[in-house]
Amino acid sequence: MSFKQFQFDTGIKRGLADVGFETATAIQQKAIPPVLAGRDILGIAQTGTGKTAAFALPILQRLAIGKLRESRALVLAPTRELAEQIHRAFIDLGRHMKVRSVAVYGGVSKRPQLSALRNGAEIIVACPGRLLDHMRSGDVDLRSIEVVVLDEADRMCDMGFLPDIRRILTKLPKDRQTLFFSATMPREIRSLAEQILIDPVTVQIGKSAPAKSVSHTLFPVREHDKADLLIAMLRRTSTGRVLIFTRTKHKASRLAHQLKKARFRAAELQGNMTQSQRQRAMESFRNGKIDVLVATDVAARGIDVDGISHVINFDMPESVDSYTHRIGRTGRLDQRGMAFTLAVRGDGLMIRQIEKAIGSRLKRCRVPGFDYGQFTPERQFADASQRPGRGSRRGGSGRLRVRSVRSH
Repeated sequence: MSFKQFQFDTGIKRGLADVGFETATAIQQKAIPPVLAGRDILGIAQTGTGKTAAFALPILQRLAIGKLRESRALVLAPTRELAEQIHRAFIDLGRHMKVRSVAVYGGVSKRPQLSALRNGAEIIVACPGRLLDHMRSGDVDLRSIEVVVLDEADRMCDMGFLPDIRRILTKLPKDRQTLFFSATMPREIRSLAEQILIDPVTVQIGKSAPAKSVSHTLFPVREHDKADLLIAMLRRTSTGRVLIFTRTKHKASRLAHQLKKARFRAAELQGNMTQSQRQRAMESFRNGKIDVLVATDVAARGIDVDGISHVINFDMPESVDSYTHRIGRTGRLDQRGMAFTLAVRGDGLMIRQIEKAIGSRLKRCRVPGFDYGQFTPERQFADASQRPGRGSRRGGSGRLRVRSVRSH
């Protein structure tokens, strides 16, 4: 479906042309009409399906008429990176309109945010903690909010923001439109949705699982060989941008240092960095100054960078939902992506859960030429119920030259 069928305001049409948006994604096709009609939305969709534009475009259409210079739309997001991404989307799509957006999050000076809020930015994109700080100080007026969006609500719940969200919602007008987007629906999130949504339209795109445009490969390895194996993989892989996930901030920092020492253009993204450091890392990754970004789950939330060809789980994620969110950084908008996971002994249960979620067995592979010592990858996570697979010797096009591990 073409965006022309929505008959947006002329300024929005020009913004769509500027960013090269012509055809709406599945969630945009299903969500935009009821949002334009003023309905509450319960949107369930995988990361990378185009959720931001699904709510940003109808909000801009609403703001094309009516009073300016007062806050009329509020978007709540779990992390600074996601808030900045959404803020940037509003700026890009609404650049030919008179509306203004402000991003409100911690880790940076309050002064620019205060100035924008006091001047009446029509759109506020905020992390709950910093927004509450402004509310306690009387620096933000939410009485004119017409539409509120909770984006990635499941992650906000995981990060402990649920009480903050409830406090914010009590200060908003009851007569409002509420848009609720989440990749998964745990019990707490479903309960919140039932409390705040009025006769919502449910929009669900696929199941809570990684996009089908992503292929998944498992690399059994010993814990102390992980870094060496990763370096060997990267040297044998034709890639675009590579996003690597670690479980801790310390490990992200250490691994990024190891990769730079091995002459890769790499950087880290983790919570101990200042906001300006995190933004520099993101911009370097986005504009191609670095090829490899090593990140923790929380820091990487909201990364929206074109050309991420590979997501590599240096550490196994703690849940299937976390795997889904990580892998959602590649294979976006139906582009092909590859997910590599380094697996150690003890990861077997999570592997089975991931395989159940994606509906297929993870291909077991080894890196040719790597010295595994006495370790036998073929014997780790062996599944006698599966037939042995044949290896792939193809290179290029982002495919790692590997051969499949045979099951025994």
